[in-house]
Amino acid sequence: MKDHFGRTIEYLRLSVTDRCNLRCRYCMPEEGVADIAHGAVLRYEEMLRVAAAACRLGIRKIRVTGGEPLVRRGIDDFIAQLTALPGKPEVVLTTNGLLLAEHAEALHKAGLSRVNVSLDTLKPERFLELTRRPGLEQVLSGIRAAEQAGLLPIKINMIPFRAFNADEIVDFARLTLEHPWDVRFIEFMPISGDLDYVSGDGLPMPEIKERLHSIGHLEILPSQQGSSGPAQMYRLPQAKGRIGLIPSVSGHFCADCNRLRMMADGRVRGCLFDNHETDLKSVLRGDSDDKALEELLLMVACAKPEKHRINAKDFLSPNRRMHGIGG
Repeated sequence: MKDHFGRTIEYLRLSVTDRCNLRCRYCMPEEGVADIAHGAVLRYEEMLRVAAAACRLGIRKIRVTGGEPLVRRGIDDFIAQLTALPGKPEVVLTTNGLLLAEHAEALHKAGLSRVNVSLDTLKPERFLELTRRPGLEQVLSGIRAAEQAGLLPIKINMIPFRAFNADEIVDFARLTLEHPWDVRFIEFMPISGDLDYVSGDGLPMPEIKERLHSIGHLEILPSQQGSSGPAQMYRLPQAKGRIGLIPSVSGHFCADCNRLRMMADGRVRGCLFDNHETDLKSVLRGDSDDKALEELLLMVACAKPEKHRINAKDFLSPNRRMHGIGG
């Protein structure tokens, strides 16, 4: 698949649920949100049909997301079905890590390549404040279990906020000195305007880099196509792991965007910040064949916008929160 700007589309982000066992302050309100009705959520066999059609069109990587994907029953078996699709796509997963310890071995046996763990603080009291739930030690245990199971390289995604966890940037970076992990610092993206954090609360990339330089020289690493995604990778002297910087707002990577996103309710969008969506359920639950499904996916790819409009005067926040889009 190619879009109208010549970008090759080979990456599908597949949300299997909008439900989550945390209530992160930059993602949803304290009272939570109404779940998608049970009948509106795609069955695994429907998602598998979409994934198979996408692979026939050139998708080579599938990232399973949520909400929190590990809260959905049967996720390990579903991962095994994805990895067995013709073409053998690389299948990876993004998780908050709370349930990772109990799933890590089964996920590895299912053929999952690796995991990304979203973690914004190493302090238990801050974890509770940010997520409104306890569980930091569970997350850290999950990371250790994933490493032991062979889900490597583990990628830890950290979003720095100026008045909350910016003082932990150095602590996160130092994790790479002892562990073969990728610790990635991501600029905060203003998905919803009615939550506890807004655009100005995030730390811009120049300030993140300035704090990192305080602990040693960052050796820039050559780009490895596909392996590090949009991150520019660095390494501290003698470090076992790597540091990644993702300037998702100040230095967007739209020109190289190669992804589509499918939500748990069967709607697909070509850009995280584009409110235009195409519903696949009429094809999946009707009499249409797979050709019609492929045509819809091609249509979504061709309709991808050239770039997001963050910081533009006409920017409109997405009409879904991050937990519903799948990141």
